[in-house]
Amino acid sequence: MRIEVDGKTAFASTGSLAATEDAEVVLFIHGAGMDHSVWVMPVRHFARRGFQVFAPDLPGHGRSEGPSLATIEEMADWLVRFMDAVSLEKTRVAGHSMGSLVAYALACRHPDRVNALALVGTATPMPVSDQLLGAAKANHHAAIDMANIWSHSNRGRLGGNEVPGIWMLGAGERLLERAGRDVFFADLNACNEFDACGFGGFLDLPSLLVLGEDDLMTPSARGRALAERIQDARILEIPGAGHAMLSESPNELLDALKSIFE
Repeated sequence: MRIEVDGKTAFASTGSLAATEDAEVVLFIHGAGMDHSVWVMPVRHFARRGFQVFAPDLPGHGRSEGPSLATIEEMADWLVRFMDAVSLEKTRVAGHSMGSLVAYALACRHPDRVNALALVGTATPMPVSDQLLGAAKANHHAAIDMANIWSHSNRGRLGGNEVPGIWMLGAGERLLERAGRDVFFADLNACNEFDACGFGGFLDLPSLLVLGEDDLMTPSARGRALAERIQDARILEIPGAGHAMLSESPNELLDALKSIFE
């Protein structure tokens, strides 16, 4: 679907099914340089279970008009305006990587709009190396190469997909190549500068952190540090999964999301 937010066109995947007015809602937030397409399987699953589902492209990403936003907080506040535009009062929220920080910030800044949280491939802090930031700022393909390789586990880099004919490393590269100029750098810089401690206090809502055992981009130890800021947060670590667990371990991730949202 396409809708106007802040006077610009925003796109969101809805699973191609119309939900009833009183349906429970799930909002999916993509990671740096990516778009709604990373959430295809969960979006289709929850839509077919009767949920109202939205996987928006953040400004400047996918099919949403730019420019991209500079901070995690700005992205979280934009999502509130997106929710207002589609008449959503409250939602379950799932975010991957940068999207997990946006989901966390959304719950902290607008606690009355979130009733459950799933943070996938998350960490605090979420530092980005100088080499990766520098390459992204220069719009050099090396930034895509570094991020894509580091995002996949050893199994993912060799292939490893249970579905014949799908090359995960190649698909990840093509996805990042679609990002507009300067978008990947803006996203990485937003992650690098985000400070979860700046919100003070602790969240108190049903929460699940899904971590990858072999995640090099957001090591599970840093994910567990974020869990300490959420009252009674549950942690699920997927064995052998890298940061790209949406493609490497889609079934395990979907089972995890079902356990918190259904």
